Amino acid sequence: MRKAHESEAMPDLDLFGEKPQRQAPASKAGRPRVPLRIMISLLYLKHAFNESDEGVVERWADTPRWQFFSGQSYYEDRQPCDATTLVKFRKLLGEEGVEELLAQTINVAVELKLIKPQELTRVIVDSTVQEKAIAHPTDSRLLETARIKLVEAAKAVGIPLKQTFAKEGVQLSRQAGRYAHARQFKRMRRAIKRQRTIVGRLAREIDRKASALGQAVRDALGEALGKAQRIVAQSAQRKAVNGQPKLYAWHAPEVDCISKGKARRPYEFGVKVGIVSSFTGNLIVGARAFHCNPYDGHTLGSQLEQATILMQDCAVQPDKVFVDLGYRGVDAENPGVRIIHRGKPKRLTAQERRQLKRRQAIEPIIGHLKTDHRMDRCHLKGEQGDRLHAVLCAAGYNIKWLLRMIAKKGVPFLWRLFLRPQKGSGTRWFQSFLAAWRLSDRISRRRSSIQPALLTA
Repeated sequence: MRKAHESEAMPDLDLFGEKPQRQAPASKAGRPRVPLRIMISLLYLKHAFNESDEGVVERWADTPRWQFFSGQSYYEDRQPCDATTLVKFRKLLGEEGVEELLAQTINVAVELKLIKPQELTRVIVDSTVQEKAIAHPTDSRLLETARIKLVEAAKAVGIPLKQTFAKEGVQLSRQAGRYAHARQFKRMRRAIKRQRTIVGRLAREIDRKASALGQAVRDALGEALGKAQRIVAQSAQRKAVNGQPKLYAWHAPEVDCISKGKARRPYEFGVKVGIVSSFTGNLIVGARAFHCNPYDGHTLGSQLEQATILMQDCAVQPDKVFVDLGYRGVDAENPGVRIIHRGKPKRLTAQERRQLKRRQAIEPIIGHLKTDHRMDRCHLKGEQGDRLHAVLCAAGYNIKWLLRMIAKKGVPFLWRLFLRPQKGSGTRWFQSFLAAWRLSDRISRRRSSIQPALLTA
């Protein structure tokens, strides 16, 4: 049979002659698409169970419950798709698409009666930092990265360099780190100054030779030369040059340096994220990333707008907001919403002062987002990646919240379905179970009515 498939002549193959060769028709349709429900469920599961893109597709192949959640009728021992498909799918969805995923978790919580719609009118708002997956931005590290990237860019367009300073660059980077650890800052600054000289020399040589080759080559090298010049300028001064923000990572120029007043981590490098949670129940109803490190109060209107849009299917919108002192002075910018914080104690009622004690409930929510749902470090590219990652982390938190609340409270329609007596069933086990359940319910109600009388006696 193998020789017959290889088109070799086999006259004595069988009584009917050689096996005919079948030509498979060439299809121009391409690979069939992965079902939409599987792709959406992979995004939910990734952030609900703190998995990477590679980890979630591998674990999906081994977990029947995940496959049932994805709409599969039978268990399949295979990966649903390649990990890179998730990257393309996230870009395809965009920010509005992932916000729809978050909105559906809120709708399910209301439909299953795990949270009342009127509880969503009071919300808690706070901000945190979603750090980017970058190394700590020291001047020595940034200058060495700029040298390497300039050499690679010149080689890509075919510009020969007199010297790349590869060996000396590695040595200077090590020396700067060792001098800083030994607190020998004069020597450290001397090493950094030499690194700055090397990067400037390379940038000038590449710019000169690129100008001779033409405008097209110069445009191709414009971004790399601009970043190198920014790093050289900011390493020479402590403050930003002409009000321009500093560059903290070559591959992530959108990263900001944010100080939240923490003693252990005075500076965090990433993007500010606003979180909106329900006043009771700890359900997240809004998450949005804000670049350029804005003042917390200036982000409140955008956060409430997003929360209102996400809860529009529930026909509710927030009217009371509990915040910290970072949101002071924005009452006039948000009409129709009562902003409550401890900075105006005389204007609060006694009930609002008691309710204000629950504002701290959002702090453990932010902690769970970072430790259990991947908000501690964002690996997605660009500003769009930061915005998508913040909303998906909130959606993953809500999925875990739904699982916990279903296990705790149960689903009302399931109780009515399984505890309803079936006519003509005649099953003794069901009748005995129903009688035992009714008896235990009657005893518990009887005990609750007798207990106050016993306490009084």
